[in-house]
Amino acid sequence: MYRMETLPNGVRIVTEEIPHVRSVAIGLWIGAGTRDESEENRGISHFIEHMLFKGTKKRSAKELAETLEAVGGQLNAFTTKEYTCYYAKILDEDFELAVDVLSDMYFNSRFEPKEIEKEKKVVIEEIKMYEDSPDELIHDVFTQTIWQDHPLGQPILGTCESIEGMSRDKVLDFLERNYTPQNLVVAVAGKINHRRACDRLGSVFGAFGGSGKRVVDSKPKVYPVSKHISKETEQTQIVMGVPGLAQDDPSIYPLHVLNNVLGGGLSSRLFQEIREERGMAYSVYSYHSTFVDSGLFAIYAGTSPANSQEVIDCILAELAKLKSEGITGQELERTKAQIKGSLYLSLESVSSRMSRLGKTELCFDRIISLDEVVDKINQVKVQDVKELAERMLDPKYLTLTTIGPGSLGVDFAQLVNRSGL
Repeated sequence: MYRMETLPNGVRIVTEEIPHVRSVAIGLWIGAGTRDESEENRGISHFIEHMLFKGTKKRSAKELAETLEAVGGQLNAFTTKEYTCYYAKILDEDFELAVDVLSDMYFNSRFEPKEIEKEKKVVIEEIKMYEDSPDELIHDVFTQTIWQDHPLGQPILGTCESIEGMSRDKVLDFLERNYTPQNLVVAVAGKINHRRACDRLGSVFGAFGGSGKRVVDSKPKVYPVSKHISKETEQTQIVMGVPGLAQDDPSIYPLHVLNNVLGGGLSSRLFQEIREERGMAYSVYSYHSTFVDSGLFAIYAGTSPANSQEVIDCILAELAKLKSEGITGQELERTKAQIKGSLYLSLESVSSRMSRLGKTELCFDRIISLDEVVDKINQVKVQDVKELAERMLDPKYLTLTTIGPGSLGVDFAQLVNRSGL
C-alpha cells in the first residue's frame, strides 16, 4: 500500500511498507536533468551527481563510500534527461544511517575547487570511454540528430568543452535553482513503517528552503534527416526512429504493446527476422523514451557493413507491415502476458518498488500503481495498436543515424519510398 505526505516546505515523501522483507530502499528524486541545462552548462546535472560523492563537511569521499558498505548496504546515483536520483539500499535496522548519509550528501557537500578540477578529468574520461563505445554512442547521435539543439537532444554527460568550463559558481547556481523542496520526492520501499519514515525524513528534509519547480517551456522540434558518422569499427551501428509519445499520452499503453511485438524480446518480429532468419545481427531491438511533453520511438541494430542496406530494408519492411496490417490477436495476448509478467516480477525488488514510487510521483504528481498499469494494458485492443502505428510511423519524420567505416553508401529516402511505409 502506498502512502504519501507533503512536508510544509513542499518536499514529498512516498512510502510502501513490505513487512516480509528485511531490506529498505530509499531514493532522493530531484526534478533536474539535461532538460534544465543551458548551452553553457551542458552536463552539469551529471557533474553534480559525481560531486555529491566527493566529500561533505562530516565525511570524506572515502567515508561516504565506506559507511553503508560497512553494513552491507549500497549507495549510488544516476542522471537522466529529466531527473536525478540518489539512492541507498540497506537492512531495515540501518534506515537511519542511510538517511543520515543521503541527507549529508544533499545538504553538506563541499564542492571544493580542487575536487571539481579533479572530477572534470574523471568525467572527460567517461565521455571518451563512451565515445569509444559506438553501440552506446549511436543512441545519443540519434537523439542529437532528430532534436538537434533542444536540451533533450543533448548528451547527459555533456561535452569535453562544457565540462572543461565547469566552475563552482555554476554548480552552486544550478543547485539553488533546481535542488528545491518542491522539486524533491523522497521515496522509500521495504520493511519500514510510514510514520517512522516520515518522522525521520521530515526532521532532516522539512526545514530547508528555496522555491521553484521545473517549468516546461519548449517542446523539441523534429529534424528528420539521415546522418552517418565515419568511424573505424567492425560493425555498422544503426538507429532509426520517429517522434514518440509524451509520458501522459493516452496511447502510451498501446505503444508498450507495439514496442514489445516489434522489438521487445527474443520472440519479437525484428529479432526473429533479422537475427534468427537472416543471421545478420547479434543485437536488434526497439525502444521508446518518454518525456514530459515528447518522446522517441527507435530501432537499433548492429551489423557488418556489407549487411547495412539489407538490415535497413528489413527494418523498413517490418515498420511498413506493422503500419498496414497491425498485429494479430495472438501477438496481443502473448505481449500482454509478457508485459504483466515482467511488471509483477519487478515487485520482488524493493529497489524497483522504490523507483516506481519516486519516478511516478515526480513525473506525474501522483503514484501510478502496478494495478492501474496492468488494467490499462488489459484494455489495449488490436485496433488501438494499428491506429497508433498509422499515426506514429510517418515516413516524413523518419530519421536514420549510423556509425561505421567509410560512408554508408545508401540513399535512405529511396529505401523509404521503396518500402511502402
